[in-house]
Amino acid sequence: MKDKAGKSDKPFRVIATGLRGGRENIAFDQALIEARRENEISDTIRFLRFRPCALIGIHQFLSQEIKLDYCRAHGIETVRRITGGGGLYFDEGQIGWELVFDRATLGLTDLAEVTRAICEAAALGLRKLGVPARYRPRNDIEVDGRKISGTGGFFDGDLIFYQGTLLIDFDPTKMLACLNVPAEKLAKRGIDSAAQRVVTMREILGRVPDLQTVYDGLVAGFTEGLGITPRWGPITSDEEERAERAFREEIGTDAYVAMLDAPPTDDAFVSAALTGRGGTVRADIRLEGPRRDRIREALITGDFFITPPRVVFDLEAALRGLNVAEAGAAVDDFFARTATDFLSLSAGDFRQVIDAALQRRAAAEVA
Repeated sequence: MKDKAGKSDKPFRVIATGLRGGRENIAFDQALIEARRENEISDTIRFLRFRPCALIGIHQFLSQEIKLDYCRAHGIETVRRITGGGGLYFDEGQIGWELVFDRATLGLTDLAEVTRAICEAAALGLRKLGVPARYRPRNDIEVDGRKISGTGGFFDGDLIFYQGTLLIDFDPTKMLACLNVPAEKLAKRGIDSAAQRVVTMREILGRVPDLQTVYDGLVAGFTEGLGITPRWGPITSDEEERAERAFREEIGTDAYVAMLDAPPTDDAFVSAALTGRGGTVRADIRLEGPRRDRIREALITGDFFITPPRVVFDLEAALRGLNVAEAGAAVDDFFARTATDFLSLSAGDFRQVIDAALQRRAAAEVA
């Protein structure tokens, strides 16, 4: 679409930030979001590359997802993203791609619409490179049933942040060495190894394409699929300063990466997990009081996408101090009054897993 002056009303700056550490890359994500929210930059497509690292989603327990001893011994950085989803291994054999833009730019109203539009555009770009890719709901891009790109994102007010990975040349044994890949995550697709689940551009094309060719193909897909007008541009000094500050003060710290980990268990602790087609959610609840009938604290974790991401932390706060009998209704009330968008799970899944955890308290009393 063009305005009266004949100019595109969907211009996107395109940048490539080069090879960086995992925490540095996530800090730059935060900088992009802040700068776009404050209108310091325009809508942007970013390409990024990683030194070897193991990344987890913002809602995941660190030690349950990553083999920490192996990563320490082999100099593999551990990283917590600002987005949801599951564990990932990244090295120089993959690239990341992401878009940060105002919600009004594409006129998309919910996360499922955003996911479909962007994934179909990315798949179109890959087809332009000779890779017969297709979008597979809910958030994968596949070739003949094997994943070549995983994606995810969130809304932040009027801002949309959406990102994906692309396997160019990848050794899945490195991923398995670094990550605790749940057996059920593989079994539900009828496979018994991660190597059977993923495919690379090298395997499909018989060669490793140069990076600029890959970038240009994806940009062409976004251009046609989303109706945007891209233009390569510079990285600003403001973005780099914001990224350095985010790295130094939060995202680059060990405390941020380890902010969620498996809590110690005792007779005041109950937990449950729910694994469905759309992801995994877990509730770990610590009780207090003479009858263990009050919620002292709750942790909601897992491999899922919910927007905005802080909704989970707000739900945890809403449960704190409640009588156990009030918890289910409180969850329903929370989602009824909180603007929330789900890509994989639903409000009912969160209610179900919290109910299941608290039912274990009742079962323990009977026993």
